[in-house]
Amino acid sequence: MIKVIIKDDVITISGHANYDDYGKDIVCAAVSSTVITTVNGILSIDSNSIKVKQDDKVVITILKHSDIVDKLIENMLNLLIELQKDYKDNIDIRRC
Repeated sequence: MIKVIIKDDVITISGHANYDDYGKDIVCAAVSSTVITTVNGILSIDSNSIKVKQDDKVVITILKHSDIVDKLIENMLNLLIELQKDYKDNIDIRRC
């Protein structure tokens, strides 16, 4: 299961959806493309507004809030919530 943990200004995304075999998993692909597109968009606008660490999980830390950064993060979270509605067994989102 993909786990998305939102705590203050830190968003952590980890795990695998296990919807299908690795490389064929549409849930993982949707989550990855949503997160990567959001991160790249924010970094192209203000490279100092977020810090991203990626290894076995992705950790996004919001360093500087602005209208556009907050809207892009909220949009990303809304898209992930929509995915969770359709794939409850594959993605879990929690605010701490």
